[in-house]
Amino acid sequence: MAEQVEEPSMRPSDPWGGPKILTKKRNGSSTWQVIAGSATLGLVVAAGAVLAAGPWDNGQRKAERALAAAGDRTGGAHHGRTTPDGPRPAPSAPAVLPALGTTTQDAPQDPAGLRDALAPLIGAPELGNKVAASVIDTATGKQLYGRGATAPMTPASTIKIATTVAALSVLGPDHRIATTAALSPDSRTLTLVGGGDPTLSKAALRSMAADAAKALREDDEDAPDAAGPVRLAYDISRYTGPVLHPISPNDNIAPVTALMVDEGRLNDTDRGHAPRTDDPAGDAARAFAQALKKAGVKVTGAPREARAADDARTVATHRSAPLSALVERTLTNSDNDIAEALARQTAIAKGESASFAGARRAVTNELKKIEVPVAGAHFADGSGLDRADRVTPALLTALLARAADPDRPGLRPALTGLPIAGFSGTLGGRYAQDAQGTGLVRAKTGTLLGVNSLAGTVVDRQGRLLAFAFLASGSLSATEAEPALDALATALAGSGG
Repeated sequence: MAEQVEEPSMRPSDPWGGPKILTKKRNGSSTWQVIAGSATLGLVVAAGAVLAAGPWDNGQRKAERALAAAGDRTGGAHHGRTTPDGPRPAPSAPAVLPALGTTTQDAPQDPAGLRDALAPLIGAPELGNKVAASVIDTATGKQLYGRGATAPMTPASTIKIATTVAALSVLGPDHRIATTAALSPDSRTLTLVGGGDPTLSKAALRSMAADAAKALREDDEDAPDAAGPVRLAYDISRYTGPVLHPISPNDNIAPVTALMVDEGRLNDTDRGHAPRTDDPAGDAARAFAQALKKAGVKVTGAPREARAADDARTVATHRSAPLSALVERTLTNSDNDIAEALARQTAIAKGESASFAGARRAVTNELKKIEVPVAGAHFADGSGLDRADRVTPALLTALLARAADPDRPGLRPALTGLPIAGFSGTLGGRYAQDAQGTGLVRAKTGTLLGVNSLAGTVVDRQGRLLAFAFLASGSLSATEAEPALDALATALAGSGG
């Protein structure tokens, strides 16, 4: 039987669309309700999203930038250009929510009060026999609460915070992963070269095929309406080492190759469990061959695996979404395939082999470079599916604090990608609509059999942005452990008064 792992919710909004609320009927079915009509609920979302995201920058989601732009033009002082003979603008209304860094943050911190708030919750039997925790003030880095904060624990999918921060730190938020098609000097062999983009789509392959067909026709002036014949090869040499994750074959992750289409999914889903192909690279090459034929290129024989010739020229290129978007998708949906790809992209950038072992070294070294506590950490993979993974709560909160640092705007997608309690991603169905933490808690979830974790950010009642990590093991039921973790995060949202 496949190991129980975290299943990204199929219900909340995806990172590219608008947020929606899921309401459950008594018979167990689910219906969608668009939240735009609820002004009160919208304020909750805005408060959670804006405050938790921190300063606005190039790592911010498009939806949040739109919200920021709209919010910045309140009152008469910002209604456009004034004329010398026109009326003076009306004064702007005061901000509804205080900005982080105002006087509320200067209030005395009360670690004792925080301990009192968490004490009756941290020992909940639903969390199992071992619980470790860390809560810090991101503005100061001061630990406000710790319980085994430096104890290495199995993190499950919360390790994706480390994976994404390392990738952003090395590559930057604007980096894109390229897939190319290279044509041999004699125009007889076309090679599809995988760059490691698991989000490559069939539509992208069709566009590449059209570009390749155009290049072939230009090479053969006697065949304006047809091109070829060509042999098709595919190059997956960018990745090395084992292709299968230790838990594979498994519906939670495809074979880890440098070339695949739609994460190797065999259905039309884009998140969560799905049957996976056992030959993602071969499937991608065959899909490209079909696209070439539809573009008027004659392809002889079946695609074969081979490296592109050193003197081959690139005739088509597709680039992935920016790394910032890939990071947000990884965290919101707990996407294992993208997480493993980001770990390997980090390895390539650091000069390591693009394998599980190389990614482990690269992520570890990059986190050391940004000066977070990696003692006891072990990154067996980038997704958290491997039980050999180890991190400490202190490491996770330090990473979140780095992402909130105004001097490190390139790391901000590691915050903006966190699921929002009650609204998006893997937290979309875990908080009731009227719960205190709904819309305010932003956190990465983690679930393996007997392992449950939650790490993210929340703004307390005094306006401080807190980073927290709760790691638990030995639980008997995820359905019981998850509400206990959510209660801890909710307690932080009500603290500081």
